[in-house]
Amino acid sequence: MKRNIFQLFAILLISLSFSSTVLAQNNYANIKVDELSDARILEIVKSAESIGFTSEAQLEQMALARGMKAEEVRKFKLRVEKLRNPGNTNSDQSSTITTSTSRTYTEQPAVNADEEKNKKTEEESLAPKIFGSDLFRNGNITFEPNLRIATPKGYIIGPDDKLIIDLTGDNEKTYNLQVSPEGTINLEFVGRIAVGGLSIDQASSKIRSAMSSTYPALRSGRTNVAINLGNIRSIKVTITGQVVKAGTYTISSLSTIYNALGASGGPSTNGSYRNIQVIRNNKVVSKIDVYDFLLGGIQRDNIRLQDQDVIYIPVFEKRVEMQGEVVQPALFEVKNGENLQDVINFASGFTTKAYTAQIKSFQNTDKERRISDISSVAFSSYTPKNGDVYLVEPILDRFENRVEIAGAIFRPGQYELEKGLSLKALIIKAAGLTEDAFLNRGYINRLNADNTPSLLSFDVAKLMAGTIPDISLQREDKVTISSIFDLRDEYKITIQGEVRAPGIFNYADSMSLESVIQLAGGFKEGATAKRIEISRRIKNSDVSSVSARTAQVITVNVDQNLKILGNTVVLKPFDVISVRSSSGYQVQKQVTLEGEVLYPGPYTIIKKNERISDLIKRAGGLTPLAYTDGASLKRPGAEKVNPTDKNAINNKEEEDKKLLNLKRMQGTGVKDTLAAEVEQKLIQSDLVGINLTAILDRPLSKQDLIVEDGDVIRIPRQLQVVKVTGEVLSPNSIVYLSGRNFKDYVNGAGGFTDKALKNKAFVKYANGTAAGAKKFLFFNNYPRIRPGAEIFVPKRAEKERLNAQAWIGIGTAIASLGAILVSLLK
Repeated sequence: MKRNIFQLFAILLISLSFSSTVLAQNNYANIKVDELSDARILEIVKSAESIGFTSEAQLEQMALARGMKAEEVRKFKLRVEKLRNPGNTNSDQSSTITTSTSRTYTEQPAVNADEEKNKKTEEESLAPKIFGSDLFRNGNITFEPNLRIATPKGYIIGPDDKLIIDLTGDNEKTYNLQVSPEGTINLEFVGRIAVGGLSIDQASSKIRSAMSSTYPALRSGRTNVAINLGNIRSIKVTITGQVVKAGTYTISSLSTIYNALGASGGPSTNGSYRNIQVIRNNKVVSKIDVYDFLLGGIQRDNIRLQDQDVIYIPVFEKRVEMQGEVVQPALFEVKNGENLQDVINFASGFTTKAYTAQIKSFQNTDKERRISDISSVAFSSYTPKNGDVYLVEPILDRFENRVEIAGAIFRPGQYELEKGLSLKALIIKAAGLTEDAFLNRGYINRLNADNTPSLLSFDVAKLMAGTIPDISLQREDKVTISSIFDLRDEYKITIQGEVRAPGIFNYADSMSLESVIQLAGGFKEGATAKRIEISRRIKNSDVSSVSARTAQVITVNVDQNLKILGNTVVLKPFDVISVRSSSGYQVQKQVTLEGEVLYPGPYTIIKKNERISDLIKRAGGLTPLAYTDGASLKRPGAEKVNPTDKNAINNKEEEDKKLLNLKRMQGTGVKDTLAAEVEQKLIQSDLVGINLTAILDRPLSKQDLIVEDGDVIRIPRQLQVVKVTGEVLSPNSIVYLSGRNFKDYVNGAGGFTDKALKNKAFVKYANGTAAGAKKFLFFNNYPRIRPGAEIFVPKRAEKERLNAQAWIGIGTAIASLGAILVSLLK
């Protein structure tokens, strides 16, 4: 079974190798088995008996070389298996095809006419194209006769033609006469005149002669007569033989052979395009060679048809196929006396990639197939045979005289390998070396006789100076001359710190510190021109020493005009320049006072140790409604207010660590998720709890903090409510009354819920501080309440219920403990 399938696959490869579709692709990579109909596969199988195939190893090599995909091979095998084993199919629903080797394949019947039509169209698309088949089937090309022309002088008059006879001069009269079935016209005052079978010229002479006796002025020339066709009759012609749509056609009497062929669809698949015959009265009166029109636009022997003419299209006598690298690959009909060069001309010649030295010919002998190589000198003498297939292969994708040079030369690229071309001559031909060429060594990539690569190196400087022998070049040599920049790291200079545009710049010889500072946009306002550090790499450090130097640091002083104070420093590649800020430079810092002060608003810090009490004095003191116990300080930190502040310390990592520690602590025991969210907000809060009452009573004390940039001090008016939130029945705000305790306000909010975690309740005061509940013995000691405070009662976390496995474990542990106690008591 496996061998039979592989043989069928071999047949597919051989058959498709001679189809125009496959050769148009030049490989098998794009073959789609799904696009092949069952009829096409069966046709391949039936024709396999007359086609030989090689060993399995050779066929595998052919498939790989042509790019056939393994997936397509698998699909073809499945299609053949499906045809050979169609399953449960009734005998009246399928037809059986048996080959000469008794292999049986079942072909399913057509489901409907549309499916049969689609299969036929698919088969035609896979078959080689017949040259000229598009001529009569192309909807854009019509052969309709032009009826709006002067009457041809050779037109033969027949029944139903209408003649218009115009008399002018002494006699004025117009006659519109129809030719009778007997071929006569009845002219007034003249009688009947027989015109059937005469040409227009002959009929005009006869009518004029007959009218002369009635109209004497015709002889003297004082009356003139003009005879034209008024209506063109229809004729019937029969088209038979190998035609697409055979039958009898009613066409205009002005129609020619091409007009009739266009109406019938032209020759069929087996029809001749070069021997189309017109039979009139049982005699061949004309033969048409369509190739004259296709190749040269000449309509030779395209006679005008007459009534009852027969167009006969015989079967072609000799047909060959041209494939591969020709302009029009197709099936061509060949006449006796024509040679292979004529067939090439029929195909419009070779393409630009054609291998024209020889053509492969595949012929059918009496027993098998034969392949021949036809050289170009024999094209004009080689006589094609019926069924020949000619394959024009592409030229090799290689150069016979190419060398290439790349790298540090002015005109790199590919060059012609002239006879005796040497390496030095090629460099000169490529406009010479560039200034950055690496002169110590170049190399040549060369192919050996067996196409294995080899590498030849040479001294570029000595070669150009002529101190070493020149090197003769060979086909496909590739010369590479490197640049000095290709053989080293890219040189850079880095400048950082208090310059306007810090960054990395390309290094240049004799680059100075002043030029780099200028490239970086100069100093910032707060930069100091003193103590500029240049750190330089150490190349020969003592690796065995513990105190070995890892970098060389050079300190340089520069004035504001970018002049070095001292010796000039020449920079080296990879130097890092650091410019620092001035120690006495300070940017204005702002603090905001809000609320109950006489003059609220922003204030600039005027000294480093300015405190809260100093700002209150500068603001004119407090108003009578100020509530000092509720005053708060919001301190976002310098890194949030001014990220460029040199003294700012980023505390984000510390805050993250605090939050992580909080989660770790909550990971043990019962988890209170609501409490975790609240504590997270407290950790991330910017509020600093202050006691403004104590600060104003004792200025400069520890509680009197030194203000910082971005601080916001809020002093509210007297607060009158206490807010209760969290796990209470009715969270709301309650009026503050002196003497009420924690539970009074909770009861005012409806009391605790069932899920309240009472021992973790806390109070957040108006100044930002917070106090939590404390436990004494079995009692909770809640913090004191002040105006503006917020009571928060967290939620108790859900406890996980014990499952059956947990209860079993507990029971096992109790049983084990009981057994131990019993054993001890004994």
